Amino acid sequence: MPGGVSSPVRAFRAVGGTPLVMQRGAGAEIEDVDGRWYTDFVGSWGPLILGHAHPEVVRAIADAASRGTTFGAPGEKEIELAERIVSSYPGLDQVRFVSSGTEATMSAIRLARGATGRDQIVKFAGCYHGHADHLLVAAGSGLVTFGQPSSAGVPEAFARETIVLPLDDEARLTELLRREGDRIAAVIIEPIPANNGLLIQRPEFLATLRRETERVGTVLIFDEVISGFRVARGGAAELFGITPDLVTFGKIVGGGLPVGAFGGRRDLMRHLAPDGPVYQAGTLSGNAVAMAAGLATLTVLERDHAWQRLEAIGHSLATLIAPVLDTAPFPATLVRLGSLFWLALQAGPPPRSAAAIDPEAAARYRPIFHALLDHGVALAPSAYEVGFLSLAHQPVHLARLRDALAAALHPAVVRA
Repeated sequence: MPGGVSSPVRAFRAVGGTPLVMQRGAGAEIEDVDGRWYTDFVGSWGPLILGHAHPEVVRAIADAASRGTTFGAPGEKEIELAERIVSSYPGLDQVRFVSSGTEATMSAIRLARGATGRDQIVKFAGCYHGHADHLLVAAGSGLVTFGQPSSAGVPEAFARETIVLPLDDEARLTELLRREGDRIAAVIIEPIPANNGLLIQRPEFLATLRRETERVGTVLIFDEVISGFRVARGGAAELFGITPDLVTFGKIVGGGLPVGAFGGRRDLMRHLAPDGPVYQAGTLSGNAVAMAAGLATLTVLERDHAWQRLEAIGHSLATLIAPVLDTAPFPATLVRLGSLFWLALQAGPPPRSAAAIDPEAAARYRPIFHALLDHGVALAPSAYEVGFLSLAHQPVHLARLRDALAAALHPAVVRA
């Protein structure tokens, strides 16, 4: 495998060293092939909001697999999960399943172009929407880790159809949409950007985005691949009280299996084949096993009042970590929204744009990351990736992170 991995950020290139190879997970912990256990705050990059190998999800997967993994036809669990998602998210009339978040955002962009008859799209610097060609422009996630503003293999002609704006700048946003809005098919944004640090946006900025796109007939797409069903039942749309035209999901709606979805108002979704001329298809889309895992996950979240519990877990973590960060030999704060958190290793208020992130933060993070591993705590192998809490995280796990971080921030460690 190139780099020894199936996804670049796993390769430890940003922090140095050899990537861990895992063999099992249970609750909030994972075990590598050498038998070492770690408290896990990566959570497979977000899907495992219930923790590893949750019994109800495992039972749902096993039951579904015993009756057939995929049919190439509509399935019962697929319909049930679609109904659950539509009933949960503000303004959502219809949803279509795909197999990844990248596929969801790619398809939503195509749908917006087909529905409006326009070609150009707008994204924001530092927001990551998967690795489709037209979205690998000033992206986040692994591209930030490697210091690349885009990717080789992306034709310049594709990139020219993507306009990049800075986050947290109403003036630039408004000026662009009022000048060129009738040529712009869609504006896509992570309403809670979480692939280039945790860049929590002001509600006023998102409200301006909604108002200005609506004024010029531009489709507003919320990329809720990370935030959907994590920050609230209705995602960031519910949290901020702002309803997009289209939305993309991933991570949690698959319950740990490869699933993505996109959806929106019926008048937009009717442009999608077979009802309309915008083509999209997938052989394994809506397969029985993935649908069962996603449905089981959402059922547990709703039944167990998960979002209130996750907020309480996040609050406890912030309370434990704050005094430790105060002792750091450089400025450091914990940025948190619900069960998402990030170490901002820099001075000043938490950044709201990619440009506001101190480049020195990545260098500061490297020894901290390895010291945490040595103490049995796994965070993402990148200074720019967020941490994820789950319902499986108990006080003992949070205390373990506190103690490991205190050791990792010792001057002898951070100077190494």
